[in-house]
Amino acid sequence: MSKQRFVAAGIAAVALAGLSGTAFALQGQGQESGGERGRGAERPAAALTAALTATVPERPAGAEPAGARASTAVRVVEPYEPVEIGQGALLGLLPEGRQNYVVAWGGPEDFRESVETARGVVGDSLRPGSLSFGHSSSPGRGVLLTGAYRTETEPARITLTAGGRTWEAGMVRLPGNPGWGVYHVDAGGTGPGTRATVTAYGPDGTVLARNDVTGPLW
Repeated sequence: MSKQRFVAAGIAAVALAGLSGTAFALQGQGQESGGERGRGAERPAAALTAALTATVPERPAGAEPAGARASTAVRVVEPYEPVEIGQGALLGLLPEGRQNYVVAWGGPEDFRESVETARGVVGDSLRPGSLSFGHSSSPGRGVLLTGAYRTETEPARITLTAGGRTWEAGMVRLPGNPGWGVYHVDAGGTGPGTRATVTAYGPDGTVLARNDVTGPLW
């Protein structure tokens, strides 16, 4: 079985060498990939082990919205906590780096390795009031769409339109007031996209941030 990992730090996405699949992140009109490797701090063995041995709560990926109904509140997760986001993939947020998160398709061990690698990825911080966009796929499976948001007001909902469909994204963030979080959508077998629009809305419905991306995207 092939394994695919997605490692993001800000707008940076790193496709790890020797692994199949796709990992690519875009912000705004500039379609940038790559990242900056930094020196990792001491390995968070205890925290990561505790997160991986805990029960992973079921969390449905982003589902299509019903009209203008707002999504549920942003889910608060612990650092390195594996969050199921669809198709067997696990999402994890890191306190190191800037808007740093991983998506791993190969189970707990692959997730652990992805977290360790991501701790050495620095990247560039998202500018305030903006969203990044990334996609991740694995042979024989569908597409996962993820990205980071950095907004002064925590979004009440985030929607993503691509391939002629619109989804209500799931949202997660770290405890406290980190000022950023990650959205995720299980796009299933949605065909190749050439354009995507991600929009974050405040509690009163105002647009906090929007990202229009052109492709090909995946």
